[in-house]
Amino acid sequence: MKQKKISFKEINKLAIPAIIAGIAEPLLSITDTAVVGNIPLNAVEALAAVGIAGSFISALFWILAQTRSAISAIVSQYLGAKKLDEIASLPAQIIVVNVVLSSLIYLLTVGFAYQIFSWYNADGLILNYAVSYYKIRAIGLPFTLFTFSVFGVFRGLQNTFYPMLISIIGALVNVALDFALVFGIPNFIAPMHVEGAALASVIAQVIMALIALILLLKKTPFTLKFSLPFNKEIKRLIGLSLNLFVRALALNFALYLSNSFATKYGDSFIAAHTIAFQIWLFFAFFMDGYASVGNIVSGRLHGENNYKKMFLLSKDLVKYTIVVAVILGLITFTFYKPIGHIFTDDSTVQNTFYSIFWIVILMQPINAVAFVYDGIFKGLAKATALRNTLIIATFAGFVPALFIADYFNLKLYAIWIAFTVWMLFRAGILVVLFQKIMRSNNID
Repeated sequence: MKQKKISFKEINKLAIPAIIAGIAEPLLSITDTAVVGNIPLNAVEALAAVGIAGSFISALFWILAQTRSAISAIVSQYLGAKKLDEIASLPAQIIVVNVVLSSLIYLLTVGFAYQIFSWYNADGLILNYAVSYYKIRAIGLPFTLFTFSVFGVFRGLQNTFYPMLISIIGALVNVALDFALVFGIPNFIAPMHVEGAALASVIAQVIMALIALILLLKKTPFTLKFSLPFNKEIKRLIGLSLNLFVRALALNFALYLSNSFATKYGDSFIAAHTIAFQIWLFFAFFMDGYASVGNIVSGRLHGENNYKKMFLLSKDLVKYTIVVAVILGLITFTFYKPIGHIFTDDSTVQNTFYSIFWIVILMQPINAVAFVYDGIFKGLAKATALRNTLIIATFAGFVPALFIADYFNLKLYAIWIAFTVWMLFRAGILVVLFQKIMRSNNID
């Protein structure tokens, strides 16, 4: 009998809320970038500083938030096997661990903020702005990690609506506060410059965490009551998280190098790179809406041992995500020049940005394939494969490409050529590994 595949309607029921939820996080950073880039005082230096500090904060978020994917994978597998009661204590245990760990990391990094951002080649005004921004913005780290963990629980339960709702509220709060705190309100709030952008993000993150807490307690079978002994799945969850942690380290090493090299080239280059990367990140989270369906559903299908439906799902997700990438590309090519003006009025930064933005756009279909299979492998809890893929892509792809192109003085071209090579490695390796898994389960 022909296997019935997951319908387009069913995919979109999960994907569209996931897209909206996904773009909310980079929207916080994009808003900071756009607002700070238009302040009347030292806008280029402020933009560069927010780019550097924001990159480091994103690195911490991505490294620590890997438990979100691990939680989602395990919950979805137990949902598919109809055994959720066996992991009732697991979410509370891992959430407590996440919050404690992220709080310790915040205290440690704040004390060494000047040294950390000096490693990015920042100095002078840029370094001072980066440290000021980070010391405030990083307060939100434990709150964001809590929210991400709750998102993992909801995704495992095949629910992307509540994460979307939380993300929309957080994004709206952040945008409103960005303008109010950065530029100030006459006779009410004094302009706070980069510190205002950081504070706006923290307030939004706290509000999101509170809403996530309420929805977790009211809309899921889980509680936040921490109890011992640890759940039987805690060992596998930590193992998955550690592999994804190493993967995130490799990923963020590439991001660190890109920011370090861009800063080395000069203020206008790091400012332009900040804009390009924030748009790249926005695209990534946008396309991750369909990719996340692979993460959400593949775990359940694995629990049901239904690999044929998983294979059909992968084909559809690749197709839909590439279409999204092409649409995004057409829109950004159409508004190529106005996009630069949104972020800065500095003509040098604009021209530098325009010179490489086309590479960011053209690489999106490659990203689409990589993100889809990345999501599927997370759902299958194949963390070792994801770890090895990122290590190979970073150290056999990104790093050599960056240093070779830098040797020929290609500057920002070098960085974005390296990113393109990086994504080609990621997409190619995961496609080959997925086909191998399908063949092992007699699926062609």
